[in-house]
Amino acid sequence: MPQSRACPRMALIGPLQLMEPIIAKLTEQFQLPLNSPVLIFSLILFIILLAPILLEKVRTPDIIGLILAGILIGPHGFNLLEKSLFVDVFSTIGLLYIMFLAGLELNLIEFRANANRSIVFGIATFTIPFALGYPVCHYLLGMDVSASLLVSSIFATHTLVTYPIASKYGVTKDPSVPITVGGTILTDTGVLVVLAVILGAHNGDLTSQFWTRLVISLVVFVAFMALVVPWIARRFFERQAHQKHSHYVFVLAIVFLSAFLSEVASLEPIIGAFAAGLALNRQIPNSSALMNRIEYLGNSLFIPFFLISVGMIVNVRVVFDGFTVLLTAVALAIVAFAGKYLAADLTARLFRLRAEQRDLIFGLSSSHAAATLAVVIVGYRAGIVDDRVINAIIVIILVSCVVASIITEKAARQLESTTEHAQDMARNGNHNDEQILISLSDTTESENLVRLAVLVREKKSSHPLAVVTVVPNTEEAEDNVARAKQALEDVRAEASGADVELNVMATIDHHPGVGISRTAREIGADLIVMGWPQKTGFIGGFVGNKFGSVLYQTRKTVFVCHLDAPSSKYTGIFVILPPLAETAEHFDLYWRKIAKLAAEHSVPVQLNCGRATHQAVRESLKKQKLALKVEYREFSDWDEFFIVFRKMSDTDLLILVSAREGESAHTPYLDQLPLKLEKHFPALNKILIYP
Repeated sequence: MPQSRACPRMALIGPLQLMEPIIAKLTEQFQLPLNSPVLIFSLILFIILLAPILLEKVRTPDIIGLILAGILIGPHGFNLLEKSLFVDVFSTIGLLYIMFLAGLELNLIEFRANANRSIVFGIATFTIPFALGYPVCHYLLGMDVSASLLVSSIFATHTLVTYPIASKYGVTKDPSVPITVGGTILTDTGVLVVLAVILGAHNGDLTSQFWTRLVISLVVFVAFMALVVPWIARRFFERQAHQKHSHYVFVLAIVFLSAFLSEVASLEPIIGAFAAGLALNRQIPNSSALMNRIEYLGNSLFIPFFLISVGMIVNVRVVFDGFTVLLTAVALAIVAFAGKYLAADLTARLFRLRAEQRDLIFGLSSSHAAATLAVVIVGYRAGIVDDRVINAIIVIILVSCVVASIITEKAARQLESTTEHAQDMARNGNHNDEQILISLSDTTESENLVRLAVLVREKKSSHPLAVVTVVPNTEEAEDNVARAKQALEDVRAEASGADVELNVMATIDHHPGVGISRTAREIGADLIVMGWPQKTGFIGGFVGNKFGSVLYQTRKTVFVCHLDAPSSKYTGIFVILPPLAETAEHFDLYWRKIAKLAAEHSVPVQLNCGRATHQAVRESLKKQKLALKVEYREFSDWDEFFIVFRKMSDTDLLILVSAREGESAHTPYLDQLPLKLEKHFPALNKILIYP
C-alpha cells in the first residue's frame, strides 16, 4: 500500500522538476524593468497595434494614446521599460523620420510660393513667445537673466509631433502646412543659435572665433545638402534603377548622415533630417513606390515608437511635488500656448487665412517635445536651470502634445470637409471616379507607363488602374490570352509598391486599336496611356491602323509616351500647345495631369504657346486650385517649329499637345509632328497628348 501511494507523487515530481527551469527563466525575463530586447519590442508593437484601436472608440487622436501608453509603461509609470540605448535609437529614428517626411512631402513649388509667409511665421513664432516668456520668467518666477533667456527661447521651439495627423487627413498640401514647416525650421534654428550664444556667454567663450566657427559650419553644411546630396542621389537612382530594394536603405543612410553632419555644424539633428528631405524631394515623387515604403515604415513603426518614448520621459508626479512646481508649470504653459496662438493668429490675419487654417498652424506649432527637452537638458547640465524648471517643462511636454493633437485633429477634419472644398469638387468634377486605362500592346515600356499612370492618378480614385493587352483573333487566341495575362503580372510590382490596385486584362480582337477602344468604352476610361509606337511602319502604325483607331474611335484623352530615362532625372517639363488648344473638351483634365507631374517631381513648367492659350492655362490652374510654377514664352510661328527646342534642356520632359482631325485646334502640320519628333529627337523623353 505505501508503495502504491508513492507512485502518484513520483509521477508529479517529474513534471514539476521539468517546469522549474522554465518558471525561473520566465521570472528572470519578466523582472521590471524589462531587459529582453525581444520582449521589449513585442510590448512596443502591441501598444502600437492596440492603442489606436482602443482610442478610436472614444474619438481620441492616435498620438495621445501612444503618448499616454508611454507614460504608463515608462520609468515614472509602471516601470515596464526604462530609457535605454534600444529605446533611444528607435525614438531618435522616429523623430528624424518626422522631420524627414516633412521635408520630403513638401510641395517645393508651394513652399517657394509660401516662403515669405514661412519667414513671417518663423519670426512671429520665435519673437512673440520669447517676448512673452522673458518677463514672466525673470520678474514673476524670479529666474536670473541666463535662465530667463534660455526658458523663453524654449517657448519658441516646437516639434511637429502632430504632423502625422495632418498627413492622415490629406491636408499637407494646404498652404498652412508649408508655412508651419518652414517656420519650424527657422524658429528651431534660431533657438539653437540662441542656446549656443547663452552657453558661450555662460562659459565665457563668446568670442569672434566662436562666431566665425558657427558661420563657417553653417555655410558648409547648407552647401553640402543643397549641392552634393542631390547629385549623389541622382547618380545613385540612375545607376541602381533596377535594384529597388537598395533605394530605401540609401534614403535612410542619407537621412542619418545629414543628421550627423548637422550635429557637427552645431545644429540639432532634426535640422539635418529636414534638409535631407528637401535634398531628396525631387528624386522621390510623392506617389512613387519608394515614397509609399518610406511613409509605410515611418507611420507604422518608427514615428509611433518616438511618440511612446515622449510619454516615457513625462513624470506626472512632479505636479504634486509642491505649489512652486505647479505654479511654474501653469505660468510657463500659459505663456507657451499664448505665444504660439498669437503667432498663428497674426500670420492668418496678415495673409487672410481661414480660421481652420489658423488653428492648424497653431496645432502643428504648439506641441513641445524633443527640441524643447534637448534645450532644457543642455541648460540643466550647464547649471543654467534647476530641477523646478525641468519638472515644469516635462508637464508642458505632456499637456502641449495632448492639446496640440486635439486642435490639429479638429482643424484638419474641418479643413478636409470645408464648403469651399466641396464646391471645388462640384466645379471640377468628382476625381474619385477617375478611370485610367494603360495599353501595353506593342510596347516594351510597361514599367514606365505604369509608373506614369501611378503619378498622374488621383490618390482618392475609387477605381484600380486598368491594364490591357490585345491578342489577335486566331486559333491560338485563348492560349495567347492566358500567356498575355501571365506576362502582365510582372507589371503589378510597380503599382503594388505604390499601394495602387491593378486590374490586368487581356482581350481578343482583329485589330489592336479596336480592342483598346472597346475596352476603354466598356470600363468608362477618362484617360488612355499608351507606349510610343515602334519604328517599323511608324507612319502607318501611328496615324493609320492601331493609333488611328484609338484616336478616332473614342473621344477619350490619349497620352502617347516615350519614357526611357528615370523620372528623377527630369529638371523641367517643356510644354508646347497649338493655337486654340484651350477649346478642347478635356483641356482642364490634361492640365491637371501636367500639374500633378510637375508637383510630383517638384519641377517648373516651361509653357510655349500663344497669348490666348496662356491666359486659358492660367484660368484653368486657378479654377482647379493647382499650384504650379509656369515660365511662359510666347510661341506662335509654327512654320519655324524647331526653333522653340533651343530653349529646352536634354533633361526636360517634352509634352506636346496635338488635336484630332475635325477639332478647331487641328492643322495638317500636327499630323506630321510624330514623325518629325521621332526623326529629330528619337531618344527624347516625350508625351503626345490628344485631348
